[in-house]
Amino acid sequence: MKKTTIYDIAERLNVTAATVSRALNGNPKISEATRKLVNDTAKEMNYEQNKLALALKSGKSFNVGVIVPRIDSNFFASVIRGIEEELYPKGYRVIICQTHDQENFEIGNINSLLNAQVDGILMSISNAKLENNNTFNNLLDKNIPLVFFDRKKDIEGISSVTIDDYKGAYEATQHLIDQGCKRIAHLSNDRLLLIFKNRYLGYKQAIIDNGLEFDESLVIETISKVLNGRETTKLLLEMTNPPDAIFSASDFTALGAIEEIKKHGLKIPEDISVVGFSNEPFTRFMELSITSVDQSPIEMGRIAAQVFLEEVGNGKKMKTKKQIVLMPELIIRKSSLKSVLETNSN
Repeated sequence: MKKTTIYDIAERLNVTAATVSRALNGNPKISEATRKLVNDTAKEMNYEQNKLALALKSGKSFNVGVIVPRIDSNFFASVIRGIEEELYPKGYRVIICQTHDQENFEIGNINSLLNAQVDGILMSISNAKLENNNTFNNLLDKNIPLVFFDRKKDIEGISSVTIDDYKGAYEATQHLIDQGCKRIAHLSNDRLLLIFKNRYLGYKQAIIDNGLEFDESLVIETISKVLNGRETTKLLLEMTNPPDAIFSASDFTALGAIEEIKKHGLKIPEDISVVGFSNEPFTRFMELSITSVDQSPIEMGRIAAQVFLEEVGNGKKMKTKKQIVLMPELIIRKSSLKSVLETNSN
């Protein structure tokens, strides 16, 4: 079956092919009435634009790369959803890559996206302990917009959208102290990444501000997985003076901590309170719901996309890059709320 061309549409409407082309491409010189007529006719005639030809002509592919450490996480999936909701109405499509927290995957993904001639990249960096910023600087040299979200590196010329991890950790720790906890452990992650460094610093400052003794032995770096949460919590419970609360930088390690605490025959939150970070869906659906810090991932994705669109709209020459910081929200649930138990027992 012969494919419909702009010449077929032009013949049907008795206008020039140039008029049809301008209308389909949203040229402002074409009236709204003509643009609507052309688009309606094109749809009726099953016309499909040649995306490759359009990209070559405009110098834009209308594809945007999104790189995340992993997609099997509600947080990152929700960020991607926010990005798509913001970009799709503007005619962009999203190419999703994951690094599995591996530096070589991260570099490979960036190079693949560049080869695909994406118009920009939005990414959350991996756990790689990479001090060399050549890969990111290469993007800047090529004038490709790059926006960090959640996990970022402080590189001049690159915008970012994050939450206040320090504030979220401080409020989580303060909540545990307000519940009467005095010996609070922290399950951290790779503190070379700013998000985990700031969560550690927020936790530490809350301990100090409340006049409690800060004990570095209660801070353990681990990987954000349930199994690792169980293993590290076992070490804490075997201490001569074990903690009465755990603040985890991840909901997954918090879940592992809860499993290990129950295995030891201890009660939550009566014996040990637990708070996580990220507000993954399972935290609220469990019988013992988990207190956690919400990171507003959909909003984060939308704002990251808006920053990208602004950079593109300014000809990729924004003089001042944006550093947007969203406010976290502590969602208090059963795993930490001792005061409710005390009220019910009186």
